[in-house]
Amino acid sequence: MDAIATLFGEGKDLNALQMGMRALVVFAIALVFVRISGRRSFGQRSAFDYVVAILLGATLSRAVVGASPFISTVVASGVIVLLHRLLAWACMYSRALERLVVGIEREVFRDGQFNQREMAKALLTATDIEESVRQTLGARTMSDVAAAILERSGEVSIISKESPHS
Repeated sequence: MDAIATLFGEGKDLNALQMGMRALVVFAIALVFVRISGRRSFGQRSAFDYVVAILLGATLSRAVVGASPFISTVVASGVIVLLHRLLAWACMYSRALERLVVGIEREVFRDGQFNQREMAKALLTATDIEESVRQTLGARTMSDVAAAILERSGEVSIISKESPHS
């Protein structure tokens, strides 16, 4: 047990080797947690997913620097990951819960008109939408745009008038 304490340290008085060893172990634990959490937590980038990523990073960092007990920190991180997975699973079966946890998409432009009501709810300006049009279509005007939808991830999807799915 003394060798483990020497290698990983105890409390906040850690040397560089001990913090490095803790970082190595926490890195491996974080990879396992990300795999358990699923692709959604780092792939879809909704507010729900960002909360998990931020909490997981903040919690696990405490184990690296010795700010909290190592095992307790890992357990707390595991609870965050399992809660994320449970909520994601529950959202698959409850549209109301999905809307509450993940949010909804908003159509902010259609048929040449900005939807001011939806833009106000999303705190989005016409300039924000026009920027997405420039980035997506390379166009300076909205004339080639059939619709613009603010996705749950916060990105604005642009559907061109030439798109077969508009």
